[in-house]
Amino acid sequence: MTFLRRALQAFAVVWAGCGLAVAIAPRWVLVSWFSQVPYPDYTYVRICGVAAIGMGMLAVLVSRTLAEIWWWSWAFAFTSVLVAVITALHALAGPPPGSGTLLWWTFAGVNAVLGAALMLGMGRAGQEKPFA
Repeated sequence: MTFLRRALQAFAVVWAGCGLAVAIAPRWVLVSWFSQVPYPDYTYVRICGVAAIGMGMLAVLVSRTLAEIWWWSWAFAFTSVLVAVITALHALAGPPPGSGTLLWWTFAGVNAVLGAALMLGMGRAGQEKPFA
């Protein structure tokens, strides 16, 4: 359970930290750091940032009660893997003209690692405490 707990905590830190950054300063993060085309409205980006903070909080909750609900970690693994797939496909298909791909490759790579760590941790947790 220790590996899964650490994977959940890493997920929480990454998602909550990134969520906080885009919730507070979405234009600065997206345009200045990652060379994205400026958007006319960043409200949806802020909403996604707040949702990422919430996901991080839930991951911490699950990490603290792993003995009973370790299998809830599938929600975070599922999310990480799909985010990795979607952002990698977006980077491959090409973002809008004038936008860089660093953001999307970073998103894909980090979430692929988080998803793999969560799945590895769940595999180990399942051996320690099988589904009953």
